[in-house]
Amino acid sequence: MLMSGLFRITSPVLFGYFPLGITFGILFQDLGYPWYSATLMGLVVYAGAAQFMAIGLLTAGAGLLEVALSTFLLNSRHLFFGLSLLKQFGQWGFRKLYLIFGLTDETYSLITTLSLPEGEKRINLLFRITALNQFYWVAGCTVGGFVGGELLFNTEGMEFALVALFAVLMIEQWKRIRRFIPFLVAAFSTLLLFWLYPEQLLVGAMVLSIVLLLIMKQDQERGDV
Repeated sequence: MLMSGLFRITSPVLFGYFPLGITFGILFQDLGYPWYSATLMGLVVYAGAAQFMAIGLLTAGAGLLEVALSTFLLNSRHLFFGLSLLKQFGQWGFRKLYLIFGLTDETYSLITTLSLPEGEKRINLLFRITALNQFYWVAGCTVGGFVGGELLFNTEGMEFALVALFAVLMIEQWKRIRRFIPFLVAAFSTLLLFWLYPEQLLVGAMVLSIVLLLIMKQDQERGDV
């Protein structure tokens, strides 16, 4: 696939990641670290929510163990993403390890909406899409870190870009599967966890959604027998 085609496919992620990366770079630079520290965070950590959380933890003087544990708990939802794609990532090697490392919420939503070829071509496309998405994020972090100490402007509201990105990806999911049930289950699980246990809303809603969908699938298979 030509680069222009990959750019078109990943453009929704670009318009979410780049401005958010700039915001992170600006906020991270305010902590007093060198501008390239934001770039290193984007390269090594590559987790938007965790990187923003790290700003608050570092500001509060949290230790390395606290940061590591908080990051693990925040990103534990990726366990479910990875399990569903493990076989599709091919044999163990550099590419598979990178695909696992680079699997974000937005990348997962994007690649599960695409009709990709099988075999080696599929893995190559997944690798390029994942790498391009990370490039958008690292580029934003770099720009934000570099200009953060030079320009002063109001960044209020920029975080809405991530919400808009998820909305676009959800529409793409709907256009592909055209089924109400998964969306209704997700909405029900989210509302229930928001009411019962808002502190673990995301992970709890994902677990409940998976359990409910598995139960519904088993009931459907029994009915077909």
